[in-house]
Amino acid sequence: MAHGDLSLANRVAMAPMTRSRTDQPGDRPNALMAEYYGQRATAGLIITEGAPISAVGRGYSMTPGIYTQAQIVGWRQVTDAVHAKGGKIFVQLWHVGRRSHVSISGEQPVSASAIKVFDQVYGPLPEGGFGMIETSAPRALSSDEIQYTIADFVQAAKNAMEAGFDGVELHGAHGYLIDQFMRESSNQRTDEYGGSRDNRMRFMLDVTRSVAAAIGGDKVAIRISPFVIEGDNQVDPEIIELTLEAAAELQKLNLAYLHLSENISNCQEVPEQFRQQLRAVYRNPIMVAGKYTQESGEAILAKGYADLVAYGQPFITNPDLVSRFKYGIELTPVGYDAHAAFYGGGAEGYTDYPAAELPK
Repeated sequence: MAHGDLSLANRVAMAPMTRSRTDQPGDRPNALMAEYYGQRATAGLIITEGAPISAVGRGYSMTPGIYTQAQIVGWRQVTDAVHAKGGKIFVQLWHVGRRSHVSISGEQPVSASAIKVFDQVYGPLPEGGFGMIETSAPRALSSDEIQYTIADFVQAAKNAMEAGFDGVELHGAHGYLIDQFMRESSNQRTDEYGGSRDNRMRFMLDVTRSVAAAIGGDKVAIRISPFVIEGDNQVDPEIIELTLEAAAELQKLNLAYLHLSENISNCQEVPEQFRQQLRAVYRNPIMVAGKYTQESGEAILAKGYADLVAYGQPFITNPDLVSRFKYGIELTPVGYDAHAAFYGGGAEGYTDYPAAELPK
């Protein structure tokens, strides 16, 4: 598959997954992470775990940032490892907004509006160690702070280019900051970034346009999740219309792809009508992710509703997922042990899954 300057060996992508294995202090990517991503370089495209664009953008402990020079150097190990094996890799740029805690970000979390909902994130426990903790109440970003945040996204994208990435994916899904601006329940602003659908999509479009202007639209993607409710408790009555209207604007930027996250958390099934409506307004590559199998992935590609299918957990236990698909080799299941090693730890449950022996 080819689009712009991005040429991929296949249509199987590795979805972004938080694994929390950075070096401390400083949340620096390391050699273990380079090995992990390098093992999975046969994916047509790897999207890294979310990389916070700033300290206040951080919402999970031990996640790899992309806002210090030490982090850039650490990420270079990762991109070198993937490129050495012929792979392509985008970094996911992440600002969690209100989905954080003061003990993680070092300050009060920020959002479109000062609205707290019940939510938990991975952070330091009072008794020591790490686990799921309740988020802190957020404060609303000022108009000036919104512009500073857009600048943080742009700088993070430039840092990604310095670190050797092939591109960046903006995390606009799962109830994080960009998503918080898009939904009525989390955005009660009365300025140009709140109220109407045009205003609620403005932050997402301003970020995407600014990043595309800085590094080139063909090196930029964005992930959205209009049919998923996460970090919130309300269905937005306008999110589908807003998404389609925003997609028409994104089409003008000639992005690398638009990434739809589906079938996780509190979700609705994506209706075929939406896929048809999206294709009508967005003709550049579309990626889908969310509990796809090889068969269902091939089916949505065949219908023309997607150009790439991203797999998450299957890539944890099957670093050679592409080969297993190609040769019909049984997948190593994601069992209890794999779940226990999702966040934190070392090589166990991370880089110790073997590749299958290929047929001769």
